[in-house]
Formats: sequence, C-alpha cells, structure tokens
Amino acid sequence: MPEMFILSIMSMFSACAMLCLRCRGLLSPKNSTHLHYVHVQHSVTVGKSTRISNRFLSRGNHTAAQPRLNWKRQTSCYYDYTAKYLTTEAKESKHTDEGPRTDIPEYKPALVPTIDALPLPQSQISVEGLDADEKLSALEEISDEEAVGISIPPSIPPASVSLQDYVDQSETLTKLVQLGVSLWKLERRPNVGSMLLRLDFNRDVAPCLLFLKEIGVEDSRLGYIISHNPFILSENLENLQARVNYLTSRKFSSETVASMVSRAPYLLSFSVKRLDNRLGFFQQQLKLSASNTRNVVARLPRLLCGSLEPVKENLKVCEIEFGFKQNEIQHIVIAIPKVLTASKKKLTQIFDFVHNTMKVPHHLITKFPQVLNSKFLRLRERHLFLEYLGKAQYDPDLPSYISLDRLASLPDEIFCTELAMATLEDFYLFQKTL
Repeated sequence: MPEMFILSIMSMFSACAMLCLRCRGLLSPKNSTHLHYVHVQHSVTVGKSTRISNRFLSRGNHTAAQPRLNWKRQTSCYYDYTAKYLTTEAKESKHTDEGPRTDIPEYKPALVPTIDALPLPQSQISVEGLDADEKLSALEEISDEEAVGISIPPSIPPASVSLQDYVDQSETLTKLVQLGVSLWKLERRPNVGSMLLRLDFNRDVAPCLLFLKEIGVEDSRLGYIISHNPFILSENLENLQARVNYLTSRKFSSETVASMVSRAPYLLSFSVKRLDNRLGFFQQQLKLSASNTRNVVARLPRLLCGSLEPVKENLKVCEIEFGFKQNEIQHIVIAIPKVLTASKKKLTQIFDFVHNTMKVPHHLITKFPQVLNSKFLRLRERHLFLEYLGKAQYDPDLPSYISLDRLASLPDEIFCTELAMATLEDFYLFQKTL
C-alpha cells in the first residue's frame, strides 16, 4: 500500500512538470522562476521520501524489494533530470529579465498569476487619468459668477394628466397652441397626448399643414381641424392627396373640397374605397342624380364620415311613421340635408306638433321643410301666441296666410311686427304665462 501511494504521488508530479513545460512560453520570466522554485521543492521532497522508503524497505526481504528499489531509482533519476532542466530554464530566463533577481519568492500553492501581477493596458490608464483630472469635487467652492453661469436643462415630467405641463418643453405643442388647437380637448382622448409628444413639428406636422394650405383650407380652420382630428398629422401625404384627387374626379370643385375638409375634419382620414361607397349609398337610397348627390354631400360633408345607422333610421321614420312619399323625402333631403342626421326624438316631436296640432298637411311641410329643422320651443311659443291673437292660419288658400318658413326663421321683433301685429313686450309677457 505505501508503494502504491508513493507511485500515485509521483505520477501527479510528473503530470505537473509536463504541464509547466508546455505553458512556460506563456508565463513571464517572473512566473517561470517561481515555477522552477516550486518544482525544485517538490523534487527535493520526493527525493527525501524515496530515501526514507528505501531505509524502510531495507529492513525487510531484500529479494522481494529489489525490483521496487530499481523502479524507485529510475523515478529518482527522472525527477533529478526534470529539476536540472527547470534550473537551466530559470537561469536562461534570468539573463533575459531587465534586472537580476536576488530573492526567491515564497511558495504559493496556486500557479495562477494574480490580478496585481498583471499590468493594466495603456489605454485604460490614460482614460482613467483624464477622468480623474476632469472630475470636480462636490465640496469645491465656486464664485458667484460661476454659479450664475451654470445652466440647468429643464426637465420634462415623466408622467402627467395634462398636456399643459409639456407645452414649454415641446416645440410641437407650442406651435399647435399658436395655431389655435384646443389641447384640453385632445388630452381627454386616449393615446392622443402621447402621440402628439412623439411628433416632430418640422418632420411630421409642418408638411401636413402645408398640404391643407395647398388645397385651399384657410389658416383660421387649421386649429379646428387638428382639434377634432389630430390623427391627420400621422397620415401619409400620398394617401391624403389620393383622396383629394378622388373628390375632384367626382366633379367636386377645389373650393368645395376645401370647404368640405374645413367642416368635416375626418373626411381625409377615410380611404378612397369608403368615400366611393358612401356616395353610392346616398345616390341609391334617395334615388338622387349625381348632381343632387354632390349637392347634398357638399352641404353636409359629415354624411361621408359619420355612421349610417341614424341616416337609415330617419329615412324609415319619414316613410313609415310620418307617411311621406319617396319624392317628398327626396325634396326634403335636398332642401334640408340635416334631416338625415337629426335626432329621431326631436324630428318626431316637431312633426307631431306641426302636423297634428297646427294641422299642416304633408305637402305644405314638404314645401317648407325648414320647419323640421327649427327649434321646437320657438315654434310652439309663436304658434300659441298667434292662436291667442286669432291669427294662426297656415293655409295658403285662405286670407291672412302665414308661411311656415317665416314662422320658423324670422327674429322675434320682425315676427311680432309683421306676422302677429303686436309689440315685442306683449310677446314677452305672453311667454311668461306659458
């Protein structure tokens, strides 16, 4: 057992020696000398262990121990040769070193070079030195002039519930405010505030404004358009131009297109296909000609932008509940396009009062469709005042005829003097009795 233990130790020493020989080219002269010292120490230790083992074995059977002694002598000679070779390498390394080595470093168990022994790169040393020179101490006193000259950049709030906090730091928001954009309306809408802060005025906003100016939109309407449709700023200019070209191809004049865009900010946000479908819908549902369709859409351009459900509902109400014929509905829509988008409750209330209370037939309502777009309270007060005076007569075939158009549209003073033949004070006193 002792012989096997010694054999394993010597095998380990041999492997270490070969590894050191392979790596000697990678080590510095300082590390090579240290390696020589370690291997010499190991060789001496192994030699002493071999002599001790030989003394121990000499006390036993000399015949059985003879092969073991021969093997140990060969191993000892091998380690002596390794020690001599390493000593020669160490001496050659001393001649190549810058200065002679007079001391031998103490034994360290690890053969890995430490961090302190490795020199820092020259670039790193120079950069660290520059940083150290330029860095100022926080406790260093400065003069009042230097303190005043220190510029502190304004900080943008990381989060806010209002766009007002970003106006001073954002060029885009500042220019939009100057154009008359209502930021308080836009900040209520989801994701609009963050979109505006990401826009660059010269790259994103200015080209869109120039495009609107080129098609004829007035400066006073730019703020209104962006306040209602801020997403037009993120539209591609080629798509905007394609939609304008489509409207002009449908024989809308340039002035009409500019007026439509000014009054319907979302008009240019819809594709050409959707605009074409909307025009076809109104032409087919109302049985209108192309000219009348353009006239209706030009007067109420939001018909191309809004939902079609209220339009379909009002058409059914006029036909089924009110009892108007198809040609009468066409005449009403061409005269008053707002009938298509009016509230069903308001439309029903006015028609019921005019037709059932004032006893006005369908053909007179069709002749003066403005009454359907009037205010119900004004219409009711004036009719009751004329009825109180005995002048509520709306049949054109009878004397003292009062037109529905004038009844609904004239101001109070002209209504009293020309239709009611009374003073304005009398009309105000009568309103208090209602």
